Amino acid sequence: MSLKVPKANNIQLFKEGYKHLSGIEDAVLRNIQAVAELSDLVRTSFGPNGRNKLVINHLGRLFVTSDAATIIREIEVVHPAAKLLVMASQAQEAEMGDATNMVLIFAGELLKKSEHLLIMGLHPSEIIKGYEMACAKALAELEQLSSSSISTPLTQASLATALSPAIASKQYGYENILSSLVAEAVLSIMPPNPKNFNVDNIRVVKIMGGSLNASRVVQGMVFGREPEGMVKKATKAKVAVFTSALDVAQTETKGTVLIKNAEEMLNFTRGEEKHLENIIKEIADSGVKVVIAGSAVGELALHYFDRFGLGVLKVLSKFDLRRACRVVNATPLARMGAPTPEEAGYVDLFETVEIGGDRCTVVRQLADGDEGFDPTTPAVERSRTATIVLRGATANHLDDLERAIDDGVNTIKGLFKDGRLVPGAGATELELARRVDTYGAGLKGLAQHAVKRYASALEVIPRTLADNALGGAEGNEIVSRLWAKHEQKGGEAWGVDIEAEEDHGTLDASAHNILDSLASKSWAIKLATEAAVSVLSVDSIIMSKPAGGPKIPQQSGNWDNDD
Repeated sequence: MSLKVPKANNIQLFKEGYKHLSGIEDAVLRNIQAVAELSDLVRTSFGPNGRNKLVINHLGRLFVTSDAATIIREIEVVHPAAKLLVMASQAQEAEMGDATNMVLIFAGELLKKSEHLLIMGLHPSEIIKGYEMACAKALAELEQLSSSSISTPLTQASLATALSPAIASKQYGYENILSSLVAEAVLSIMPPNPKNFNVDNIRVVKIMGGSLNASRVVQGMVFGREPEGMVKKATKAKVAVFTSALDVAQTETKGTVLIKNAEEMLNFTRGEEKHLENIIKEIADSGVKVVIAGSAVGELALHYFDRFGLGVLKVLSKFDLRRACRVVNATPLARMGAPTPEEAGYVDLFETVEIGGDRCTVVRQLADGDEGFDPTTPAVERSRTATIVLRGATANHLDDLERAIDDGVNTIKGLFKDGRLVPGAGATELELARRVDTYGAGLKGLAQHAVKRYASALEVIPRTLADNALGGAEGNEIVSRLWAKHEQKGGEAWGVDIEAEEDHGTLDASAHNILDSLASKSWAIKLATEAAVSVLSVDSIIMSKPAGGPKIPQQSGNWDNDD
């Protein structure tokens, strides 16, 4: 008979204030509930009929959007497990610029499906193994579902068709206008090798007023302000870019000046003026016609710039200043003085135009075929830029339109890397669900349960599209009809008809040109599975005591009132 060893009580493993949760009940299921809550939050914003969320961030700024990337960035998720999903979604945003909501919804659904298996007694490692097998199978099958690819040579119509589904998911009803604007902007700055396309060369300027129909593409970089001085236009001009203030130098020390007569009074600032005049004359003599300033421009400096016929544009954003340097191929100078030939930039056209009652400045490089193009101009390396000028009634609406355009431009960038397209409207996900389910049925061992759950989780995409468009009961019927269509031969492209005008809420996505990027779907499935597996592999949560002292309670009333 073995002796009973007494247990030591109160072993202090952690510092006071630590929280330690472990086991299926306390750690895994709690994490799954937190992730499910985040997933449900953004689910209603998925697809063309997704609802907007009104988010007020910690700075009091208002956001009205259905863009999942913006929502999760502004709501500041603090739960550690939910943060893993947020990170996966941000990785999708960085990689493809779109399908962030799909990552959150799919990962959330995978974890919800795993909850039942955990309660039934399956070990998390078995579920993880099954999910990884199912993910590999889904990605392999996805490669075979490509129905078409982006056509070459690129035309505005073909680009607009490829863009339309991505933009419609954010701005349903405006997708035709926005996709044609983006396609026009992309084609106007297309490099000889499309793989070198830079998304930063397409800018958006938002001008309040008017309607979206008044939006247009302007070749060049548009700044929402007029030049500072009298010179409003220059052609074939040398450009100098300054990051320092263009003004009389200020000394750091203070002094007292004793003036005895009127002549001394008149001569007091003449030396400074003469010095500033000489500097600006040097700039003008070097051939510069346009000055771009990244800081303040003094009244006296402006007077001399006008006298020597130099155009002055103030660009206060350091990011826009960098882009302007890239467009004109100039080196930003931290000193005030004439630029060397290597430091000076060049611009074909610097002009002020009126857009919807607002005076804007356009910095533009002409291309071969543009009116006024001169082949004898200096052959400098130029970055051509296109700016989409957006019009709208409210600042929030303009911000949301900008996000839709950003998604569209990123979709184009992704398609230039991998031009394959798959049927949209939830058709691809349902077909993958069918094929993974068949694969799971042929497996042996406990992992097959997780594979089949993975297949049913893929259903969440068409189901959510149908729920958001037509309501819950109707959504279930549409998913059942889609399963019937996909079981038939050649039914791979059937998806959800959100307008429910044809065939009881289903349509052939390929025939209606509803096509999604294969690469975007592939990354979303991969990242969502990785996030779900990361959450499932956690068996303990250890939280240290937050740093800092006790929080001071908010006082009611005025702090100066007597108690």
